[in-house]
Amino acid sequence: METIHNLVSDLNDFVWGPPMLILILGVGLFLQFRLKFMPLFTLKLGLQLVWRGRKPDTRDPGEISPFAALMTALAATVGTGNIAGVATALALGGPGALFWMWATALVGMATKYAEVVLAVRFREKDENGEYVGGPMYAIKNGLGPKWAWLGGAFALFGGLAGFGAGNMVQSNSIAEVMSTSFDIPAAASGVVMTVLIGFVLLGGIKRIGAVAQALVPTMCISYILCAFYILFTFSDRIPHAFDLIFTHAFSPTAATGGFAGAAVMMAIRYGVARGIFSNEAGLGTAGIAQAAGKTSDPVTSGLIGMMGTFIDTIIVCTLTGLALIASGVWESGVSGAALTASAFAAAMPGFGEYLLAIQLIVFAFTTILGWAYYGEKCWEYLMGSAAIIPYRLLSTLCVMIGALAQLEFVWLIGDVFNAFMAIPNLLSLLLLSPILVKLTNEHFATVKMAAVRS
Repeated sequence: METIHNLVSDLNDFVWGPPMLILILGVGLFLQFRLKFMPLFTLKLGLQLVWRGRKPDTRDPGEISPFAALMTALAATVGTGNIAGVATALALGGPGALFWMWATALVGMATKYAEVVLAVRFREKDENGEYVGGPMYAIKNGLGPKWAWLGGAFALFGGLAGFGAGNMVQSNSIAEVMSTSFDIPAAASGVVMTVLIGFVLLGGIKRIGAVAQALVPTMCISYILCAFYILFTFSDRIPHAFDLIFTHAFSPTAATGGFAGAAVMMAIRYGVARGIFSNEAGLGTAGIAQAAGKTSDPVTSGLIGMMGTFIDTIIVCTLTGLALIASGVWESGVSGAALTASAFAAAMPGFGEYLLAIQLIVFAFTTILGWAYYGEKCWEYLMGSAAIIPYRLLSTLCVMIGALAQLEFVWLIGDVFNAFMAIPNLLSLLLLSPILVKLTNEHFATVKMAAVRS
């Protein structure tokens, strides 16, 4: 077993090494150029569309509101990556890692926009009359039957990743937090989580969207307010924090306190890797959720969908990173969620770490819901609608298994599957980029013409 673990660990290091990071950043930069950096110039419009998306035109085809679709996608992305992932990036790569997380997000907005536009453009109705989409459908319907195997590969790896990193690892994280922070046995946590997750999952995308729409904005606002409080507490250190970020993005970080020091390559590697892990730009998952949204315009959906990357990384991850640097805990030698807990405890002694624990639990809970939907659509693509109910039941069971298991190996497997999802998705984005540009140009030409006539 140890040999298999080591092999998977080596494979994980390889697939998430420089070639993959270059591929993801390269595709994102290519799309930004092809779109003439439109995603960066339409941030205000994107935020306005997110707000309007709460009340869609009921005549538009789809299952849930565009806002609920975005919240479902954010449910899967805003989570442990924002708390533990950012902390790990800073602990191993130094403050400069945060700069490279920003770079990942800025090019990733183009990637996320492309994923959603193509997912909506090439979505279809399933056997139950519900709209489904994502990279597998974009590949099948956009590239033709000869590429169907590539869509199948994405669906297979996405379906498997949903059980591992998207489910069992998250439930294990919840059980661990409940045990260490509140002294609640893992078995008890597992039972409660299984019941709650099962209730939501068995209701399908409409119930998942409703729960995500209620929980995600609340948890994001709560976490952002806490981060602002930490920054207010250490406000005199914020200018120095920015100096460290920009300085060490391009120069090595010296060893200090419990921090062992980091080369520039480490800052780039961990900043990019954790940024991708957090916002999932390049994995293609957001398109699966957005394809269920009520819309008649793929570009509008894309503008809404790309805001997920902006909210996740530019806002939430930035606040986490600044809180860690300004509070000084990044030098302690601690890593992961424990490092973020140290920042909360430094600003809010006696209760800060418990507040973070509650937020981490909600983050992980909603991540299970978002990824459960992704996995369901992947298995439905492979096996038809007959797979939906068995998948939901099995996914619910995995919550209990995850709460009681030791899951380092499952985490590694999930990371590998995520990399294997990214490859067919990124390839399809490159091949379908002419259609993406055409749809984008036609949309804005129509909008401009309508503005002139009015």
